[in-house]
Amino acid sequence: MRAARLRHELLPQAGLADRPAGWWRGVLGVVSFVESPTVPSADLPTAVCGTAPLEETDELCEVWRIGNGSDEAAPLVARSHGRLDCRSGATLTFGRVSIDERTSRGPGIDGEAAALRAATDGAYRQLFDALHYAGHPHLIRVWNYLPDINGHADGEERYRHFNAARHAAFGRAGRASTQAAPAATAVGCAAGSPLTLFFLAAAEAPLMIENPRQISAYHYPPQYGRHQPLFSRACVLRTAGETHLFISGTASIVGHRSLHPGDVAAQARESLSNIAILVDEAGRRARGEPPIGALRLKVYLRRRADLAAARAEVERHRSIVESVVYLQADICREELLVEIEAYARADA
Repeated sequence: MRAARLRHELLPQAGLADRPAGWWRGVLGVVSFVESPTVPSADLPTAVCGTAPLEETDELCEVWRIGNGSDEAAPLVARSHGRLDCRSGATLTFGRVSIDERTSRGPGIDGEAAALRAATDGAYRQLFDALHYAGHPHLIRVWNYLPDINGHADGEERYRHFNAARHAAFGRAGRASTQAAPAATAVGCAAGSPLTLFFLAAAEAPLMIENPRQISAYHYPPQYGRHQPLFSRACVLRTAGETHLFISGTASIVGHRSLHPGDVAAQARESLSNIAILVDEAGRRARGEPPIGALRLKVYLRRRADLAAARAEVERHRSIVESVVYLQADICREELLVEIEAYARADA
């Protein structure tokens, strides 16, 4: 089968049911921010992040699909691996898994920290199983949503327990090399939510991008935990004659230090500066490719009251921004008030 074009769409959730059958044939997966949307097939991966939208708009969802319509939509294969559901085309896989930490407790797994590590390990084990059976070994992008991300369990921050379990899962799967670390986001989600992650994987390896003004997350010093976060700052995927840029969750960090504590506007500015550098770096590394198009942003804010200040900073970049969704979520470091991720596509 020929490679199909990857499409990302931000759509009102209420209108999904009206989409024609040909459009649905190419859908890899759907992402909702609060409530699970109605979809026509039980085997369609549907992720619910638990991050409330901060603007008064219709409930939105993201759709990842292949093709422009039924004429390009190659047959998709649906699989399940434990609690993980995924769909694969010829060259791409989308999957999602949600695990309630309470169900991870049992013999030998006692206490909150152990349950969180077990849930994380289980999610990533199933993820790597999915990649193996799909024949798409290259993990491109992962979104991780962790309840009470800044809380503590057994004397250590929950995010650090998550990082330790993620690191171990990558190593067990033979993926300990930092050169293959995917672009990623890890933020908090609503209390009582399950640990949820969704991902994109591909048959071809992406080009991993780092930010020259930041220390790579997987090289952070031990003050941020015994096991560093395992992700790349961005990656470039080439498929079906197109170039896709995935920028990880990006915050007000230079070197390895958080800047501008307590000032959400300055943090947003710094985050957007880091994103601009990553766009430039991707263009420099992927020479000969078409220029990257306008950015689609997701802006995660710790405090609802900071929306106006963060929006004002984003508006200064509207010439290179196509769309923005503002969501409420805790950030991986307690002093950080905002995190921004981005996606863009370049047509051949």
